[in-house]
Amino acid sequence: MADQKRDYYEVLGLKKDASEEQIKKAYRKLAKEYHPDLHPGDKNAEMRFKEINEAYEVLSDSGKRAKYDQFGHAGVDPNFGAGGFGGFGGFGGFADFDLGDILGSVFGGFGGTSSRSRTGPQKGENLRASVSITFEEAAFGCDKELSVARVEACETCGGTGAEPGTSPETCPVCHGSGSVRTSRQTPMGTFSSVSTCDTCAGTGKIVKNPCKTCRGSGSVRKQRKVTVHVPAGIDDGQTVSLRGLGSAGKRGGPPGDLLVTVKVESHFLFQRDGTSVLCEVPITFTQAVLGAELEIPTIDGKVKYTLPEGTQTGTTIRLRGKGIPNLGGRGRGDQYVTFFVEVPRNLNAAQKDALRKFSETLNENNHGRLKNFFEKFKK
Repeated sequence: MADQKRDYYEVLGLKKDASEEQIKKAYRKLAKEYHPDLHPGDKNAEMRFKEINEAYEVLSDSGKRAKYDQFGHAGVDPNFGAGGFGGFGGFGGFADFDLGDILGSVFGGFGGTSSRSRTGPQKGENLRASVSITFEEAAFGCDKELSVARVEACETCGGTGAEPGTSPETCPVCHGSGSVRTSRQTPMGTFSSVSTCDTCAGTGKIVKNPCKTCRGSGSVRKQRKVTVHVPAGIDDGQTVSLRGLGSAGKRGGPPGDLLVTVKVESHFLFQRDGTSVLCEVPITFTQAVLGAELEIPTIDGKVKYTLPEGTQTGTTIRLRGKGIPNLGGRGRGDQYVTFFVEVPRNLNAAQKDALRKFSETLNENNHGRLKNFFEKFKK
């Protein structure tokens, strides 16, 4: 209804409770900044200067300001209260307001759905499902079959909802628009509103001979087997989108999508950090001291690794290219193997005695970290 003008308070950079002095101060500052003499040939500055003057003319006049605060730009329109509201003719000096159009433009209609969207093509509903896969399946990808209940167009009536040989008829009340307009007289004028047609429920069509299979709905719910291709490198909680495998659309609209959330089962050996695979491998005291030839588990199978002498517990090595493939890309991450020395338990007397004799043969050069610790401790 109102002009597409900026709010006058916004033009002057003020709040609505601004005092007269604040209005004057803001006007002087902006008028000086955008005065045409300071910007010769600048059309934008000229338009801004006019906008500032217009805002000040209204807000500096207490009477005009009061009308503006109550009715907005329409309140200071020359035609306000005389032959129209904001330049629109109407009963008693006020306009014939279309309440449905006003709310439709501001809020997208009642409930956010216009009559046009009710009678036009609509996309089908998106469906959601979940699938559980193993750690290895997430790493290398797999195909999984799911059973999904979805809405499909009725094969008997072809989705029209009408018995074969008949067809839906245009609603005689709304004439196919799906909405009806009602008007009421008020002291401020005639107010019109648009609501969904009760006769056809907003579809614009009436089915007099409903299809016996779908009972006039035009759709049926069926259980379908769907194969989901899970890409290599997918992680727990990520979603695979299958275009067009959701419920059927309405009135010729496209089908929805099937969104499958992946749940990756935990592994007894491996953990995942992005594209990296983490693994802890226990080694014996003897292997740690003397070194050993080991077989390290990976998601590709076992690989051989030569453990060096004197490996300390907590030592981590990297196996390049033995991690998770990049999702939708090239290359793979790495595997990180952390060794921890398992201290022997439940030794018998002979083993303990042999260990003590062995310990007596050691000196500080055999325990570098221990030596450093005590030197720092003494300091």
